[in-house]
Amino acid sequence: MKKNKTKKQMCTAGIIALILVAIDQLTKYLAVINLKQSSTGVFVLIPGVFEFRYLENQSAAFGVDLLSIIQNIFHFTYWSENPLAFLRAKMIFFSVITIAVVILLCVWYRKIPVSKRFRLLNVVVILFVAGALGNLIDRIVNNYVVDFFYFSLINFPIFNVADIYVTVAAFMFIILGLFYYKEEDFSVIFPDRKHDGKHEN
Repeated sequence: MKKNKTKKQMCTAGIIALILVAIDQLTKYLAVINLKQSSTGVFVLIPGVFEFRYLENQSAAFGVDLLSIIQNIFHFTYWSENPLAFLRAKMIFFSVITIAVVILLCVWYRKIPVSKRFRLLNVVVILFVAGALGNLIDRIVNNYVVDFFYFSLINFPIFNVADIYVTVAAFMFIILGLFYYKEEDFSVIFPDRKHDGKHEN
């Protein structure tokens, strides 16, 4: 019968996630020091292709902003007249959603087996958590997220290291779900309660 991860295994995963978060925060600190405080906020690495461009992102990942869409549709007077209150509302909304997702991921992670077959799925969850926490810290501390990677060649939305964690994790999850894991693999993590009930009777 499958057992949940031990406390030691959970702590190890937590340490790895915190290391990834520290890397994200370090890169953002360097962006603030070297880009925000420069005259242009831009450092071109490959002309016409890739550059470091400082941005204080008040939306979610890659500029997605559900509350701004709602505000544009309904035009709430209070938020229109109080932009600072609207900014704080967005940060609270993003933070609450992020915390809820992280908690769910941690619960799910504990149920994923530590066997070789599920190793990549474990990595996916750790990357998701690290990316979510990295941007959550920014929102709590600054009311915005520091972004600085910019592919000017394709005008891709400016992003950061935490966004990379989340994007890589999402890509891996899709590939694994489509081509690697079978239905019985996921049934190991989420047992069929009806099926279990039959065995109990």
